Amino acid sequence: MTVFHVHEQGAVVRREVEQIRVTQKEPTTRKQRLLAHAPVRNLTQIVVYGNVQVTTQATALLMAHRVDLVFMTLYGKFLARVVGIEDQFAQLHQAQMRLSGSDQAALAVAKKIVQAKLTNQRNTLQHIATHPGGGATPAPDVQALQKAANSIEEMRRASSRATNVDSLRGFEGRAGASYFGAIRTLLDSLWRFEGRKFYPAPDPFNALLSFGYALLQKDMTAAMRIVGLDPHLGCFHALEYGRPSLTLDLMEEFRPLVVDRVMLTLARTGVIAPTDFTFTGKEERPVELGKALLPKVIDAYEKQMASTTLHTPSSQENTLRRCLELQARIFARVAMGERREYEGVFA
Repeated sequence: MTVFHVHEQGAVVRREVEQIRVTQKEPTTRKQRLLAHAPVRNLTQIVVYGNVQVTTQATALLMAHRVDLVFMTLYGKFLARVVGIEDQFAQLHQAQMRLSGSDQAALAVAKKIVQAKLTNQRNTLQHIATHPGGGATPAPDVQALQKAANSIEEMRRASSRATNVDSLRGFEGRAGASYFGAIRTLLDSLWRFEGRKFYPAPDPFNALLSFGYALLQKDMTAAMRIVGLDPHLGCFHALEYGRPSLTLDLMEEFRPLVVDRVMLTLARTGVIAPTDFTFTGKEERPVELGKALLPKVIDAYEKQMASTTLHTPSSQENTLRRCLELQARIFARVAMGERREYEGVFA
């Protein structure tokens, strides 16, 4: 199945019988140039960035075939997701509400989510320490990476003693400080990365991370909609108006596996350089990826999502994209009382 990312400004997503065609007008000849096309039955998602039009006829066809239509800004901020008439999962949503409303049950799930995330952070640093990769710069400080990995492992073990979600967030936060402190040592000083910061991202690497997490968020939401989960009823992230708490919850263990590893590879191998970014001088968005970087980053992200890994709960090889859905199904089974506890993916 295919995901279309349409980032060419001025492009139009059209319907032609049972096909989706993406065209863009040539600036000189004014003729329509075909950018992409596929039968709608082969599509799972279309993501449009910035000034891209989607015709009413194309939208109707996508909705009829339950193809996700996602709108994002040109700079990677998630705006909206358009879906057709969805099946009603009243019993599952009711079970979610019971789970989210039970401090003890929600904490048990949240602990498993955090422990999976911290395990993958630790494993990411240890993998880089033992497999530095040819051509990657700067050379890893193995001692610093192992020290951070040990600190993360300490927080992972300590998290089992958390008595409430707030204290669990404290363990996760301290592990994150060690993790991103170690990542700082893996980047050239030109990246100006001082740690994880956002709203807005102040430096190129944080801008990369934020864009990658936005891609992961829209894919995690799509996976949960397949299962029938409400993205707003989570266990770890606070329930607030407009916040997709469950999406953010189930993303956690995949952040190191998908986004962090991809962005580190792009940065450390020189595929992307800090000078490739646009520095606007604007307080609300000081650093932008820009049009030239989008295809490179999206392509790397999609290749990672298509790569296979061991889905540890099922002991079967699956693509990372498929693992998103499998984790959503595990959460749903826990909520419905069909499975005793949540189990994360480790790699």
